[in-house]
Amino acid sequence: MTVDTSPSPTEPTQPPAYPLDSDRLDTAIASLDSGIQQWANLSLSQRAQLLERTHESIARNVARWTRTATNIKGLHPDSQLTGEEWISGPYAALAGFSTVAASVRALARGRSPVDGIGTREIAGGRLGWKVLPTHLREAILFHGFSAEVWTLPGVTAETVRSEAGLGAKRLGTAGGVSLVLGAGNITSIGPLDVLTELVAHNRASILKINPTLAPLLSVYREALGPLIEANLLRVVQGGAAVGEYLCEHPDIAHIHITGSAITHDRIVWGSEGAHTAQDSGPKLTKPITSELGGVSPVIVVPGRWTQADMTYQAEHIATMRLHNAGHNCIAAQIVVVDADWPQREEFLHTLANVLDRIENRAPWYPGGQSRLRQAMSDHDQVDSFSNGQRLLVTISDDAEVETTEYFANVLGIKPIHAGSAAPDTGAHTAEFLRKAVDYANDRLAGTLGANIIIAPSERQLLGSNLDTEIERLRYGSIGINAWTGLAFLTSTATWGAFPGHTLDDVQSGIGVVHNGLLIPHTERTVVSGPFRPFPRSVIGGEFSLFPKPPWFVTSRSAARTGRALTEFAAAPSWAKLPGIFLAAFQA
Repeated sequence: MTVDTSPSPTEPTQPPAYPLDSDRLDTAIASLDSGIQQWANLSLSQRAQLLERTHESIARNVARWTRTATNIKGLHPDSQLTGEEWISGPYAALAGFSTVAASVRALARGRSPVDGIGTREIAGGRLGWKVLPTHLREAILFHGFSAEVWTLPGVTAETVRSEAGLGAKRLGTAGGVSLVLGAGNITSIGPLDVLTELVAHNRASILKINPTLAPLLSVYREALGPLIEANLLRVVQGGAAVGEYLCEHPDIAHIHITGSAITHDRIVWGSEGAHTAQDSGPKLTKPITSELGGVSPVIVVPGRWTQADMTYQAEHIATMRLHNAGHNCIAAQIVVVDADWPQREEFLHTLANVLDRIENRAPWYPGGQSRLRQAMSDHDQVDSFSNGQRLLVTISDDAEVETTEYFANVLGIKPIHAGSAAPDTGAHTAEFLRKAVDYANDRLAGTLGANIIIAPSERQLLGSNLDTEIERLRYGSIGINAWTGLAFLTSTATWGAFPGHTLDDVQSGIGVVHNGLLIPHTERTVVSGPFRPFPRSVIGGEFSLFPKPPWFVTSRSAARTGRALTEFAAAPSWAKLPGIFLAAFQA
């Protein structure tokens, strides 16, 4: 059917704030303090059982979870875009709880969660741990895709294996109560953050959901019921007053926030901003971790592309920007292209056509329309598509699009001159990539995720130079021919900013979440995929049987594939694979 997703005439508004009920919040925190003491005394097997019961409870609520999220975001129930809600919501939550439960089970048997995980040495004394695929069904399901977690320079494999498990290895330890300030865009973020707090850090959580997701309150409470019954979780709602009360509560031991650097700085430094770091010090006196988004680049390595290649990769980049109506912390915002690439104008024309032909979807997150208007006024060279709902900004000099995360459908184009070497040569390609990495590191705000698109022939031409440039990219997740959103979905991967940020220069945040194998001393995750979908992937020399991914905004079977993947994550079975493939190959 034809779905009407045309822009609404009015700006989405923030849901009303909820009254502060300090007595109920105090009671909730007291019960959590008692619950985490009981958690400390549980055996590893008992902990695994609790996580498995929570997984089963989530599985019973996936349809309601997705339906509620679809309503929040104004999607028609028959739209293929509901596939986004299946995959980024209950699918991701189910995968996360299943993986962590299996890791705790491994520890209970006296094994390391990373036993059997392949490793390779990487420049700079790092190790790459192959966390996707980890078993045969996964290898078939995500054929052609892979993911590595890189550990910090100098950390040995023996150290990683012995320390894998993080807080789960410290039985008897109670870390207190954490305040988890949930995001308002992706519905699995809060539950997965709670999971990380509990298992990796031995902390119970009071999850304050963003007012935007308020209708999910009862869904979360039912889906995460086993954790609530064990006094390890309370889910509350409220506005700024509730958040401020909880942040300042003496019995909150830790805060984790998913949001913006502006909100982080308000919590840490107060209303005057981060500059007070050098005056009176931070207002917040308890530890805080965070995931705060940023300006994510897509580096397009020049090559000889067919028109089919251009269309597919244009849809790929469009997905990185348009997924969830552009309201993603990992959304692509800058496309870095070689100014001397003979096919540059042709590719950019293809990208513009793709942005124009994908059906309209109005911003649903509060402030989306105003951010689009702001981006329009911030720049001189702007092309507008879809009734003003998508903007393409050409960057010449320094531009706001490089340093402002718009959280809306704004995409910048940055041409870079590689140097004197002739185009279509290895020297030219290597020089372009080096300059593109410098640009991404030095000019763009944040370090959450960066993407590289590169054809197999250029990948082979660069050889070890590609690994060198990946190593130089200071980002917490890096995608090679795969959107870094896949790192978020991969339960065994880490998720967070590049390490090293501080409270007074927080960038994309401090710390990591997810990390289902509970790997210590992590630096980043690198996900890789095929440059072309099946069957062109095989014809082009890549051994990948994966069709157009279901997370593409142009996938015609995203809803069916997303539901099938979620049902598989709820109860994995070989018998479910044919149904997933049937839906996926109709994309």
